[in-house]
Amino acid sequence: MTTATLDAKSPDLFGVERKVETMPENAFAPRAGLKVWVGEGVVPVEQAVVSVFDHALLYGDGIFEGIRIYRGRIFKEQEHLLRFLESAKILRLTLPMNAEKLSRAMYETMRANGVSGDGYIRLIATRGVGALGISIRRTANPSIIIIVDKISLYAADVYERGLHCIISSISRNHVNALNPRIKSLNYLNNVLAKAEAHAANADEAIMLGIDGHVCECTGDNIFVIRRGELLTPGRWEGILEGITRGVVMELARKRGMTVAETSLVRHDLLIAEECFATGTAAEIVPITQISQIPIGDGKPGRITKQLMEDFAIYRNGV
Repeated sequence: MTTATLDAKSPDLFGVERKVETMPENAFAPRAGLKVWVGEGVVPVEQAVVSVFDHALLYGDGIFEGIRIYRGRIFKEQEHLLRFLESAKILRLTLPMNAEKLSRAMYETMRANGVSGDGYIRLIATRGVGALGISIRRTANPSIIIIVDKISLYAADVYERGLHCIISSISRNHVNALNPRIKSLNYLNNVLAKAEAHAANADEAIMLGIDGHVCECTGDNIFVIRRGELLTPGRWEGILEGITRGVVMELARKRGMTVAETSLVRHDLLIAEECFATGTAAEIVPITQISQIPIGDGKPGRITKQLMEDFAIYRNGV
């Protein structure tokens, strides 16, 4: 049984009784037969475990990359590995494997799962087991985890109608607090904004910085089109330097479009002729409504659809 059930009423912090929604333990369990790289090799998913004292679990102290596989090849592998290594450097996290060994481990995990077509890789490095307390000097043995599976961030119909977004009340982390260019395991900032979107019956949330400038969605970069120009928040605004983002900018320039990294505010989103989000898992997905205001005519725009086609051709040919 995988449907939601309702428990008996349970009092909350203020003594108010509320129904608590629960799900069966196996509702979102990994598929049977999945094999995962943990530490030094591939093991069945049932044996893929890390210690409860790993600082990745205790404090979100670790890094990750989400990487696509197209036609049996790792898409933009070197770019993802470089970003992974850069994130590790900023966190002062000494990885147990270099880029070449990480590449071999990813392909070995793909073979173990019989992936020769399309798929998705989650590459993770944890700080390792440590004493209670946040000091990285009291940790040992960072661990590499590699999951190879499928991913579907949005339903197929969303790509036809476009995302319905809110502008989140949750501010993006300031670059001097936790720089979003570090792809760390600490994603609570994004999780809270996504939860706010779901509570508003929206697909996604757009996050602003504390200065009111547009940053990105909870898991994707954002672009607007106005007067034929493709505009996206600059790297200084507190965004992840997305790899799909870079590909889209390259494809747009090949189309002869003016592409600019700039500062955008809420007003720029709402008056845009077109808007879309980009990310490894999402690829390119139109945004057709923000805060219940239609973007353009409320349908995926011509340029957005052209770039979606261009990306589909590019990803299968690289």
